[in-house]
Amino acid sequence: MTVTTASVPKIGRHFRIQWEEAQKAYVLLYPEGMVKLNQSAGEILKRCTGEASVGDITADLEKTFNAQGLQQDVINFVELALQQKWVETT
Repeated sequence: MTVTTASVPKIGRHFRIQWEEAQKAYVLLYPEGMVKLNQSAGEILKRCTGEASVGDITADLEKTFNAQGLQQDVINFVELALQQKWVETT
């Protein structure tokens, strides 16, 4: 599936994202283990609620971090997350 700015990602049903104080990072939990996320991945995935589009997520990240030109990076990450089944899109 191709991800566009209109795609609406949500965390996959077998996964859960949470802040792990001991790791000082967001982690993606699943029945067999966990994935420690870097800051960018954590910031994107925590916004994948099934309510915001990729365009909305990008705009929020650009505003929050006072950055520009993040759209392609967000799309690329969501495509990777889809391949890993970390997210589903509608």
